[in-house]
Amino acid sequence: METWKTAAYLRLSREDGDKVESDSIANQHKQLEQYLAEHPELELADYYADDGYTGTNFDRPAFRRMEEDIHQGKVNCVLVKDLSRFGRDYIEVGRYLEKVFPALGVRFIAVNDHVDSERGRYDMLLPMKNLFNTQYARDISDKVRSAIHTKQRRGEFVGAFASYGYQKDPDNHNHLLIDPPAAQVVQRIFDLFEQGEGKVRIAKLLNAEGVPSPSEYKRLSGERYHNGRRLGQATYWTYATVHRILQNQMYVGDMEQGRALRPTMHGKAKQKARADWTVVPHTHEAIIDRAQWERVQELLGKRTRQLNFEQNQSPFAGFLRCGDCGRAMVKTRSAGGIYYSCGSYKRYGPTVCSKHSISHKVLEEIVLADLNRIIAAVQDWKKLADERAECPQRNFQAEQSRLEISLERIRERKKRAYEDYQDGLLGREDYLRYREDYERQEKTLNAQLEQLAQAGGSDPLHHPWVEALLRYGKLTELDRVTVAETIKQIRVFGDGHIEITYTFSNELGLLEA
Repeated sequence: METWKTAAYLRLSREDGDKVESDSIANQHKQLEQYLAEHPELELADYYADDGYTGTNFDRPAFRRMEEDIHQGKVNCVLVKDLSRFGRDYIEVGRYLEKVFPALGVRFIAVNDHVDSERGRYDMLLPMKNLFNTQYARDISDKVRSAIHTKQRRGEFVGAFASYGYQKDPDNHNHLLIDPPAAQVVQRIFDLFEQGEGKVRIAKLLNAEGVPSPSEYKRLSGERYHNGRRLGQATYWTYATVHRILQNQMYVGDMEQGRALRPTMHGKAKQKARADWTVVPHTHEAIIDRAQWERVQELLGKRTRQLNFEQNQSPFAGFLRCGDCGRAMVKTRSAGGIYYSCGSYKRYGPTVCSKHSISHKVLEEIVLADLNRIIAAVQDWKKLADERAECPQRNFQAEQSRLEISLERIRERKKRAYEDYQDGLLGREDYLRYREDYERQEKTLNAQLEQLAQAGGSDPLHHPWVEALLRYGKLTELDRVTVAETIKQIRVFGDGHIEITYTFSNELGLLEA
């Protein structure tokens, strides 16, 4: 009897409308345990449980862990209670069942749906079951979204976490109460700004006094809060944090919600214009009086200035970070030339990070030398390039496949946007904007495919920096194109050493400045 190394996969999400009692993780576990006991050929590898993760996409931690175990040969059979536990996106579910799993030799079993790939091809009802699961999830998503919008229009708070300065009313979580300690900080920020202090100066002042930043304050208060905008190590006040507080209309007692739009069930949330946010006045007690709020907004408008980031752009812009705090290094000019300094220290002082910098000239010399060191380790670059040119078809096919997959995704998104427009979930203006964006992307991808076909699979290694390398035997200068095509990230540490992560190698450059 053949033995199958089996992954028992479990998933539950109330957002999908799952019946909590019958679909609970415990019940799924019990049912799969019983099935395994009745089928001795199935040898349990592990249980993989995603509790609280939607089935409308596959970006789930336990699912990704199971995928990794499949690729490592630890698992060759996937067992689920039913198809909806596996996923509710009929296109992706179909891709896994019809293409991915068969290619990897993975057996798939859905107990309640009587699906077992070992019995032969799936029956004709399987696509209909997947489609039903998708439509059910979409219907639940639409109802939840509609209920949220209704509450927002009524001025009820629907967020997971109250704005800094407020807390949820214990007797009514849709109502906000002032949180006195945080509210005092908010009032002080408005006062300082109106008195002429800049946002960076305010952030430095709060950091020097040891005032916890909003995200840190929530954490210290016991809330399981995560700020997606925040750097992993940043637990301090920043320019951006102060700026958002000064612009937050919640502080005058108005409920300000609906800042982003998720046009489809799978779509990425997009920021809406401020004029389109849902604002209901006088829903809770104000921290800032309306007169001061209006004075501050006028000051914000006067101090706003546009920066031209394209002028004199450094070749290292976007690639250079402080190795200690993770924030971007910033460019400064002095009599001695151009220098890069830790952005955290420059803005917020020694309470956040240490003082360290490196000159542009020194950094350029270090990076060039290290790139040429790696290049010198390859015995014959010309021979390598010739060998790649002799068999370009593999690279050609891989690039063609990547472009075709991207094109298919864009077409699917355009189709979903139209369906949402037809169902009344998307306004005409928004739909036309999304369609224009998708058609632009579609046109670009088609042009790239046509260009690839005309090239006939020419070697993608022939980048400008490689051409220069073949002519001179080494790199002679460092421009932005060369940096972008060879380097992922450069980290400069306070103790003087530098780490360079390259795009073409797993090697990490460890250098002394």
